[in-house]
Amino acid sequence: MDHHSFTTLVNGTDNFFLRRAVERIRDGLFDPLGVQWLTSGEEKLNQVFDQGVTRLESGRPCHVCICGAYGQGKSHSLAFLKQRALSDNFVVSSINLDPRQTPFHDFKTVYQALMGAMTFPDGQSRFTDVWKPFVLHWLNQPENRDSTLLDIIPAEMPHRFRAILAAMALTNMDLPPNKRKLKKHARFKPREFPWILKNALMGKDIPAHRLKAVFHYRQVPFYKDHSLVCKDPGQYLAAVKGLARLIRTMGFRGWMVLFDEGESIGQARITSRSKSYEHLHDIFCPDTFCPGFFPVFAFTHDFFTLVADEPYDRTRVPRRRKNSRTAPEPIPCFARNYHKAWQQHLNFHMLLDLSDRDWQELMRELMVLHGRAYGWAPDSAALEKEAARMLYRHGRAESRMKLRLLVNQLDLEQQKLHS
Repeated sequence: MDHHSFTTLVNGTDNFFLRRAVERIRDGLFDPLGVQWLTSGEEKLNQVFDQGVTRLESGRPCHVCICGAYGQGKSHSLAFLKQRALSDNFVVSSINLDPRQTPFHDFKTVYQALMGAMTFPDGQSRFTDVWKPFVLHWLNQPENRDSTLLDIIPAEMPHRFRAILAAMALTNMDLPPNKRKLKKHARFKPREFPWILKNALMGKDIPAHRLKAVFHYRQVPFYKDHSLVCKDPGQYLAAVKGLARLIRTMGFRGWMVLFDEGESIGQARITSRSKSYEHLHDIFCPDTFCPGFFPVFAFTHDFFTLVADEPYDRTRVPRRRKNSRTAPEPIPCFARNYHKAWQQHLNFHMLLDLSDRDWQELMRELMVLHGRAYGWAPDSAALEKEAARMLYRHGRAESRMKLRLLVNQLDLEQQKLHS
């Protein structure tokens, strides 16, 4: 946006939000207003988003790998894409990957984090609040009178989650009060059913026997067809893809999942990295297209250097089974050479250092923001010269650090003016 439009927006915003934005920038954090107003390279990020949406609409898988050094704006870029996606009717989940709290190789934990971070365009944050009203509306449409829940729920979802979604949309079995006291109906606890289903959908460890009771009294017709146990982490990735397809069926454009700190995948041991790479391979090089699934990762360049240098010829010897007389054969540590497998499929968006012109425009916007927030009139010409000298002295510093230095310079000038 031009300088006049920016000034108009700042003047029309409550002072509390302006000061909060400045304080967060001073602390090296990103703020919603800062993301909206102070994003350099906005046109390129919009282009990345539009290209991804075009691929989705044309029936092709899409993903984005945002690559840059520490402090160069990866988290800021993800926050910008989140705002853009919500404004374009996407459901968004944004999480930080961590080898201890949210390890990517344990996709069950990742699934739980994604479900807990889900945000809808209208501000809702729980899938359960949106799912049941949609099903009731969809089934009541004249053209869907002969349809069932199985026509809505994607078939590729794990059986456990298909049954959970069906049970959420169905009502409890009608039991007369005199039959509820019978021993065979001791599992009929309708007050617990919504809690059980909500937590089971979130990925919590709800025992299968408790789910069976809910499915029985919610009259889910197919819950006995397969096992209700999900032990394979890959099933949770399949659940994410199935939910993305379902979200698109519900009238949204898709589900954008944002993974920050993606380079943390390389901090785990080799067996965990191998599992993580296989999940990434399923996302970067999917066998089938999943409508509505839009994953975005933030990586440092070192991560892909690690992937290229992995010992793909390395093997490991599994433990010998009990009562087995033969030694187990060694198996490869990696299912494939991921560096070669991903070469033709990765979609990169490289973050580059800002030019002198970009920093100059950013400084002008910061002066307007700081002056409006704290009620003073910065001397534009003098501050721009001082900022240029300061940026030259710290030319190799992180972009985040440079931004903090600019805010500190404005703080000092304000103090001088009022001293």
